[in-house]
Amino acid sequence: MFLNLFTQDLGIDLGTANTLIYSKNKGIILNEPSVIAVDEANRKILATGREAKEMIGRAPAHIRVVRPLQEGVISDYEMTQTMLKDFLKKVIPERSLVTKTRVVVGVPSGVTEVEKRAVEDTVRQMGVNEVYVLDEPFAAALGVGLDVSGPRGCMIADIGGGTSDIAIIALGGIVNSTSIRTAGDKMDEAIVAYMRKNYNLLIGDTMAENLKKEIGCVLPDYEGDEPGEPLTMEAKGRDVLSGLPKTVTVSSVDIMRALEEPIGMIMDGIRATLENAPPELAADIVNSGMYLAGGGALLRGLDRHIENETGMKVTIAENALEAVAEGTGRSLQDLETVKYYSKRPKKY
Repeated sequence: MFLNLFTQDLGIDLGTANTLIYSKNKGIILNEPSVIAVDEANRKILATGREAKEMIGRAPAHIRVVRPLQEGVISDYEMTQTMLKDFLKKVIPERSLVTKTRVVVGVPSGVTEVEKRAVEDTVRQMGVNEVYVLDEPFAAALGVGLDVSGPRGCMIADIGGGTSDIAIIALGGIVNSTSIRTAGDKMDEAIVAYMRKNYNLLIGDTMAENLKKEIGCVLPDYEGDEPGEPLTMEAKGRDVLSGLPKTVTVSSVDIMRALEEPIGMIMDGIRATLENAPPELAADIVNSGMYLAGGGALLRGLDRHIENETGMKVTIAENALEAVAEGTGRSLQDLETVKYYSKRPKKY
């Protein structure tokens, strides 16, 4: 019996909120929440991905639901390894048929060498032959289709679940970048705090995330030149005073106010990146503008808010949610390019 020998090239966006896996020949082949559920009594893995996410806030005491990545880095090494192994089994069901696996992983630009090594080791434990690491904003730029190798500078902000990475790229490398651990998760926390303070309503992270996605905004919606009617949604949780279940109607204006602080911190990161840019690249960016990627890019009005604050043209990437994963995967089309772009071009 002859084995079907081939090389499997994968790009992985190991995100705080979601894990995406990109195959060079098939595109995005997995997109699952970065969540795992384990039975503490017998250490049995009960679920990963979407099924595990549905257990958040609902599981009994003996079931632990874990988000093993926090603020863009691995906080639970064992659970991350187990979760990733399960995801890889879904996309490579017959590992015996694969003689060589090469993986590029996206990591936040501000991670330490120790944090990066944890990511590399986790992937390497899966039996991967070669592991390369790309900074997420650089991978996002590749995924969006920006010319990262030319002399003209381009700017991108990747606003994910755990981190916001803003970078200016030219001549095949990151010239200047800012990584802040304020992104989607901090927005959810801000909404939870706002609802508790203003409505005496205690809501869960899932409810906060739904409010952000459904009615969240950074600027008021407009109909022509006049502000339109704010969107509304029911928020369900527990009354802080009585302890009883409670439902209140929340408007998009409430969510806009709740998000003022995290959005302000992201704006500070964008300004810091621009202030430290060389004048020549700053001139390029005036012409080309900035691109937004990541789930945070889809927050209504964020692009207009950045335009108002900076005077730059801001474009939301069409593949904002998949940009990092696609960038890591596409980079493997040229292994020499991967070695050059990778921050630690080391083969394992």
